[in-house]
Amino acid sequence: MKFGPTPIQEAEGAVLAHGVRIGGASLKKGDTLTRERRLALAAAGVASVVAARLEDGDVGENEAALALAQRLAGANLRCSAPFTGRVNLFAQTAGLAIIGAEAIDRVNAVDEAITVATLPPYRAVADGDMVATVKIIPFATPARTLEAALGAAGRSAAIAVQAFRPMRIGVVSTILPGLKPSVVAKTIRVLEARLAMTGARIAAQEAVPHEVGPLAKALGRLVDGSDAVVVFGGSAITDRRDVVPAAIEAIGGRIERFGMPVDPGNLLLLAERHGLPIIGAPGCARSPKENGFDWVLQRVLAGIPIGDADIRAMGVGGLLMEIGTRPQPRAPGD
Repeated sequence: MKFGPTPIQEAEGAVLAHGVRIGGASLKKGDTLTRERRLALAAAGVASVVAARLEDGDVGENEAALALAQRLAGANLRCSAPFTGRVNLFAQTAGLAIIGAEAIDRVNAVDEAITVATLPPYRAVADGDMVATVKIIPFATPARTLEAALGAAGRSAAIAVQAFRPMRIGVVSTILPGLKPSVVAKTIRVLEARLAMTGARIAAQEAVPHEVGPLAKALGRLVDGSDAVVVFGGSAITDRRDVVPAAIEAIGGRIERFGMPVDPGNLLLLAERHGLPIIGAPGCARSPKENGFDWVLQRVLAGIPIGDADIRAMGVGGLLMEIGTRPQPRAPGD
């Protein structure tokens, strides 16, 4: 691609690098100089323009961006029409953004002229949200460079949306003296709001004393009609031998992970019984603000396997905005 000041007599077919205003009209960056436009500029006294001219073997910015976007796009994504060397990828359903980070890194390493930007992996998106954007920086790229980028992207779609499933959620709240019924009611409303965009619903809920026996019985009833169960303890879980994990084990459940490197959300418990996920919610899950509970719940609702190693890997980026109402904020005196 040739680029630079171009005499107006030689600029026909070139692409403007900067906008030009003539009279009451203007030509924009990226406009192609047709014969009529070139003559109009010459008549207005414009002697030269800064422009790009494609050469043999070059691929225009829009064509290149669309080709790469289509190679990267997987399930539940649509590509926008290309414009100024950019193609955006939009979710076609609510779900989690699935990002092949290594593939994106490979593409971005091919040449500075080719860029791909995405949401963080596992970010929740609604139908219509932008998930990624592909941008070709100059007005064209050599065909060999585009082919290298397509090869770096691989044959498997590197960007997709894993749709949320309309799951039935069982909820049990344990009660201690002094815990107001209004707190439990608010907690349920907050959970319903979290589920709203996912299509999941609360199928059944119970409130029982904060004791192993009553909780185990409630869990035993809820697991039969639910796809996942959430436990809101009247008191935070502080040990694997505490009330909530003990009740889960009493019905034959297995503790997968206690504690997560996400704050707020440290005291989350993840368990399962015969493949059915059970989440012991941390206290911060009573708040609508984002916390570690969201990250685990969303993966469960999208049907993405999650275990000990997945939670361990959440530490980088796991420091979230503080929730001022929680009982023990992260700094003394806060």
